[in-house]
Amino acid sequence: MAFAFTPTDFRKLSKVLRTQSRQVGKIYRYDIEQRPTRRRLTLEIYPNIAIGDKRGNLISVYTPSAHLQLHFCSGYVTSEMLGEVTFVGEYNGRLCGLIVEREGGCSLYANVNRELLSGDFTKLGPEVMLSGIALSLTESILPEAVVSPKRSRKKKTRR
Repeated sequence: MAFAFTPTDFRKLSKVLRTQSRQVGKIYRYDIEQRPTRRRLTLEIYPNIAIGDKRGNLISVYTPSAHLQLHFCSGYVTSEMLGEVTFVGEYNGRLCGLIVEREGGCSLYANVNRELLSGDFTKLGPEVMLSGIALSLTESILPEAVVSPKRSRKKKTRR
């Protein structure tokens, strides 16, 4: 596991989400409630836990109508201006991002092709564009992409 949450990370999250975390054992819990809009959610961070036969970070979000999880979170980006935290995980060039807003909103983008982050958004359909824009904030914390050479395919000829 390359990324590990530290006490500094939890303070950063508290600042952006404008709520303090409560530590329950090894779990860090943030309760977010916006009375005017009646939006509420609970964010739980399970740092460095067993996930199957590996260890990693698990992010869970509970809302009145949904439960979302991001396994093997490899980092996060905060935006004070947007009032949100984007948690990200990557596997084989595919990203999953879980965005938690201080206003009680939450978005999940799963299995997004990493190439969409730095591509030309204007060439994408609007239904695809949003995921690329939303996760583009995480590009600065992602490890360098491993580019594998394409195998040359020789056409088989019949004799």
